[in-house]
Amino acid sequence: MGRSTGDDMILSYNDVVLRRSDLDILSGPHFLNDRIIEFYFSYLSSCYPSDNILLVPPSISFWLQNCSDEDSYNAFVEPLNLPAKDLVIFPVNNNDDVTKAEAGSHWSLLVYYRTANVFVHHDSCRGLNHACSKKLYTSVAKFMVNLDSDVKYQEGQSSPQQQNGYDCGLFVAAIARTICSWYTSSERVNRERIWISDVKEQVTPTTVSKMRNEILSLIKELMSVS
Repeated sequence: MGRSTGDDMILSYNDVVLRRSDLDILSGPHFLNDRIIEFYFSYLSSCYPSDNILLVPPSISFWLQNCSDEDSYNAFVEPLNLPAKDLVIFPVNNNDDVTKAEAGSHWSLLVYYRTANVFVHHDSCRGLNHACSKKLYTSVAKFMVNLDSDVKYQEGQSSPQQQNGYDCGLFVAAIARTICSWYTSSERVNRERIWISDVKEQVTPTTVSKMRNEILSLIKELMSVS
């Protein structure tokens, strides 16, 4: 029997393929890669099924942030059907080199909520990804609303902050989960109120630190039944 390697496939979930090296990342204090975030976004889509919610995979979000060819951009955006979505969640990475995969060093989250016509950026490291987030916002805003609509952008001033240099991806996952839960909650009476207080209350360094094992356990559970 051949020796297993980090490139061995361990799980195929929806359209996401995870490798053994992804388990190693989750097992230690490491920066989350694109695959793990894409897997968790796909899992959230299964947990909160709604035609009104779109969780954008990291590779697509990165392309939307950095593509400079307008014709290619328009053709790529159309299948996402952004005008039909009420809640769109984009992971933001500070890699600006399109020739290098997974070259960034920080994740944050950009969320569009149509009912309030606002983009909100959640950054767990004191606004480190502000420029990258604004770049993505500038690229996609015109596809969200009519050109004469006054779409707003704001930084999540009370966004929870990481206490180390590697948990940013976990904050992205935790905030995305909280927002999806907020959006689908039957208690969400005021549709204009956004999710800021929910994120502040539910996403803490303690809850985020537990997510690494939660995601790892989830993957192992899915592996056992696949």
